[in-house]
Amino acid sequence: MVDPAIIDYMTRNEADMAFKRRVKTIFEYVNPRADMRILDLPCGRGFYLNMLRYVSECQLVGAELDWAVIQEARRRLAHLRGISLHCVNIYNMPYPRNSFDAVILSEVLEHIEDDARGLREAFRVLKPGGIVAITVPHANYPFWWDPINKTLERLFKRHVRRGFFAGIWANHVRLYQPRQLRELVAAAGFTIEDERSFTHHCFPFIHNLVYGIGKPLLESGGLPKSMSAIADRMDFQENGSRFNPVAIGIGLFNYFDRKNLADEAADRATLNLAIKGVKPSHA
Repeated sequence: MVDPAIIDYMTRNEADMAFKRRVKTIFEYVNPRADMRILDLPCGRGFYLNMLRYVSECQLVGAELDWAVIQEARRRLAHLRGISLHCVNIYNMPYPRNSFDAVILSEVLEHIEDDARGLREAFRVLKPGGIVAITVPHANYPFWWDPINKTLERLFKRHVRRGFFAGIWANHVRLYQPRQLRELVAAAGFTIEDERSFTHHCFPFIHNLVYGIGKPLLESGGLPKSMSAIADRMDFQENGSRFNPVAIGIGLFNYFDRKNLADEAADRATLNLAIKGVKPSHA
């Protein structure tokens, strides 16, 4: 098991408190070892791959549908060895059956039209006994994480999917209830080993602040170097001054996050659901 202190170190400058908890959950579920071959789908710009390489010599494969994002991941991960990056459609992956010891599906199922088909393909490429580590947004999310959509849902049974006010619904086909996710994973053939729900307490409008304002500024180069260095998920070394505005913001978010648990009560509003599934040995 990866030392939790190392995960805390890698995510200490993270503004998204829910992402920090997703990272801890994924590492606990996958438990990377040098003899493993792990698929991260979609790999995005390579955040999980970068962290996995930091703690393990396992063989890593990143798959992503967006060609521009793959190119960015290749640029960011070029200095790391043993990472293969491919432009891949989740419905029809080019990997042989029984290719991977673990598949990471973090924040992807909610983006695709046919989530059941995507899960079945993940099942196909996993070795018997292999692990799938899944996180998705919870339909019963905290009011203060995205007050705009929560209010629209309660009053008008609708939500915003695009633009600055999209919040948790940004480019999502659906959010999930625990039973819905459990049945989906089981129907794909997996045995469910663990379920959890996390991130209840949060700073008001944090999704809009981090992803509606912070992320565009960071990606466009609109932040001063001293601020962008701290906000960069790929750089574990940067701390910066405690008086840096980004550091102050992270400290404030951490204050709200301090009461959150690794697994909240079943009836509590949380941002994320997570499931660890295992491909049966006879499959």
